[in-house]
Amino acid sequence: MSCFSIFCKKRRTTRQPSSNHNEDVPGGPCIKRYTYRELVRATGNFSQSNKIGEGGFGSVYKGQLKNGTIIAVKVLSSESRQGVREFQNELVAISDISHDNLVKLYGYCTEGDQRILVYNHLENNSLAQTLLGSNHSNIQFNWKTRVNICLGIAHGLEYLHHGVNPHIVHRDIKASNILLDRDLTPKISDFGLAKLLPPNATHVSTRVAGTLGYLAPEYAIRGQVTRKSDVYSFGVLLLEIVSGRSNSDTRLAYEDQILLEKFPEITNGVLLLQTWIYYEQGDLEKIVDSSLGDDLDVAQACRFLKIGLLCTQDVTRHRPDMSKVIAMLTGEKDIESEKISKPAIISDFMDLKVRSMRKPQDIATSSTFLSSLMAHSSPLLSNETTQASMISTGQASMVSTVTSERE
Repeated sequence: MSCFSIFCKKRRTTRQPSSNHNEDVPGGPCIKRYTYRELVRATGNFSQSNKIGEGGFGSVYKGQLKNGTIIAVKVLSSESRQGVREFQNELVAISDISHDNLVKLYGYCTEGDQRILVYNHLENNSLAQTLLGSNHSNIQFNWKTRVNICLGIAHGLEYLHHGVNPHIVHRDIKASNILLDRDLTPKISDFGLAKLLPPNATHVSTRVAGTLGYLAPEYAIRGQVTRKSDVYSFGVLLLEIVSGRSNSDTRLAYEDQILLEKFPEITNGVLLLQTWIYYEQGDLEKIVDSSLGDDLDVAQACRFLKIGLLCTQDVTRHRPDMSKVIAMLTGEKDIESEKISKPAIISDFMDLKVRSMRKPQDIATSSTFLSSLMAHSSPLLSNETTQASMISTGQASMVSTVTSERE
């Protein structure tokens, strides 16, 4: 069996660079070190026709090794210190762990200034491109498939949070980082922002990075990463899978357009806000994807939406951990007894900057903002609703990805 097809069954509790690798390259002993020549051959010299993705710090290419193995080759920018940092983060995070719902790292290349990661190739791209994307997809996401995807992501996150030592906080759970294999089994990918949680630590203080719409506000404001930050992101993703819509999708039904007219700055939390309002009205069915067919279980879909709201609650300690989330998703734990409070929303980058500069007691939270939305009548908001924005209208900066200043 070749080295890159072997995965460690047991995770070490401490991580040190392997003696077989360069001293500055962390990673486990069960991943292969590839030559640059091997990867050039596998990808057709990184041909544009083999390019299958592009991110802020590099590109991803489809390739084929000599033995016929299809691979995904992630080339990180050697000119960016952040790109090098992400390369090291991914190696540290997943070089010696294996789970059915995580991507598999085969190996890496560090020749010269190259920083390249090699993964298993997943045939059906990401949830962002297939379920939520504007491009037509031939994949049929019926209700049973969506349930399995939700459960798979939850199991993968639960493993990162509780099944390995030290625990891992992903920090960038979103639809574009959930890849799908041939059987539509979800795989959590892109561990470039991942953080290891030291034993007995409740949080890690770090620079803010992530994607608006999925970013937990308490992390965005204070820079304190906890596992509940991932839970928030998962909650948003859960709403997206059930509804078939992105959290930033502003293409609303005619009767819901008043929401955008009165609150144009909430472009990165439209779905979450809309779900909360319909939950308050006892009308969650309106959020469920109308394209779902005969296998739709409406009661189960509404339960999933409620779990999504539980995961995105404003008060961090009120959010369930991933073990509890799985129990609720499978029906092992009753959700009806759970009290759901208002969700937390960061509307845009300017909101993030303004709130991060204030003292905690001075922050006008999204609970205050959402409270102004509850004085509604029909169908969604009354004309008398007082517009209460977390920032001044006109200062909104419509950006989808936020990171702090990078070195």
